[in-house]
Order: sequence, then C-alpha cells, then structure tokens
Amino acid sequence: MGLFTKKTPHTAGEVDRSRLPRHIAVIMDGNGRWAKKRGLPRTAGHKVGAEVFRDIATYCKELGVEYLTVYAFSTENWKRPADEVSTIMGLLEQYLHEAIDTMEKDHIRLRFFGDMSVLSPELQALAHRTDDISAHYDGFQANICLNYGGRAELLRAAQRCAERGLDWTEENLSANMYSAGIPDPELVIRPGGEMRLSNFLLWQCAYSELYFCDTLWPDFTRQELDKAIIDYQRRDRRFGGVK
Repeated sequence: MGLFTKKTPHTAGEVDRSRLPRHIAVIMDGNGRWAKKRGLPRTAGHKVGAEVFRDIATYCKELGVEYLTVYAFSTENWKRPADEVSTIMGLLEQYLHEAIDTMEKDHIRLRFFGDMSVLSPELQALAHRTDDISAHYDGFQANICLNYGGRAELLRAAQRCAERGLDWTEENLSANMYSAGIPDPELVIRPGGEMRLSNFLLWQCAYSELYFCDTLWPDFTRQELDKAIIDYQRRDRRFGGVK
C-alpha cells in the first residue's frame, strides 16, 4: 500500500469545497496513550498512527487541500525510550521506500522540515530522494516535520539571514524558514485533548485558526477532519482588523 493509498470511502458532507484552507497543519498527538488504553506497547500506537496519516493525507488530496504539514517527531522527542524512537524511525524509513513509487506515479510532493543531519544516512538519502522527486511536480504536497522545533527553526532562519547579510525583516525571515514558498497554515489541528502548540510552526501559526479535539490520533478519521474544516469555515478571520 502506498503512502497516500485510499483506505476507506467517505463523502465530505457539509464541507464547502469552495472555501477550503489551502494549508492544514496537524499535531499528531495521542499514539502512546491510545496504545496504553489497550494494553499495548507505545510502539503499536505509532504504527496505527502512521496508517492514519496515510489516510488523512489521501483525503486532503481528494478534497483539494494543497498542503498538509504534520508534526511527526520533535527535537524534544529524542528524550523518549530508545525502542520507541527506533520504531518511529523504522516506520518512517519503510514508508519512504513505499512513497517514492507513489510520488512518481501520482505526482505527489513530499518534503521534510527539520534538522535531518542527525538522522541515519539511509533516512537522509531517502529524504533527499523525495525532495528531488518533488521538485519535478506540482499539486498536493505533504510536509513532515522531523527532528523539528519551532524555536530552532527561528534561530536557523536568523542565522541564515546574518550569514547572507540580509536585513531582519519578516519577508527575509520567512524566506529562510523550512516552509519558504509555502503559504502559512490557515488551520492547525491538535487531536489528543492537549491545548498547546508544543513548539510547532511558531512563526507560521501567527494567524492560524486553532482546532482542538479529544480524539487520539490513531482514532482520527476523515469525519473528524471534516468537523475541523467545517468549524474553520464558520469562523470570521479578521487578521487583527475589523469587518
């Protein structure tokens, strides 16, 4: 099964496809708690969560969303047990192998945000391969935040501006973020019951609409995504102004 293989049929219901957010970001939270509730090892939750990512990415593409960015592994997640970290990296390597064929067949773009230098040579090579494929296509793009932290990204952008002799303007900082050239997310979704950003896309989320729900990520469905999008479509976005 490819990275964006359709899993279950579903209709969009009340979602207004003419007013979709171009860019949706998701903090994939709750894998470990989902497994614990079922008496399973935390690694089992990550395996199911990875399948949910596949289906949600497929659904976003079908709806017409242009960008999906997910928080897969933060700079703080290295503190987790070694077997859990190893499982996450192994899952990622497995899916990247599968993704390459899918990307070339379906013209899907896959990009990584984060410091890849500390990852295994195999993972780095696969990530570079997906970047190379993505450069040849237009259309839906999935971004995976891996070894990523919002504060670290801000520091990196500032350092790059200094090295290049650039003024510290919003435009220059944005151009040196991992997300350069991509619109900021209009909608940020956090399943799992927590109500914080956890160092995720701090610069890009300045005016994002935030949506929280109690559903743990492995239980997150297309219907749950519909609820988030419908809630977003009911909001009045003023960007600090008055209507």
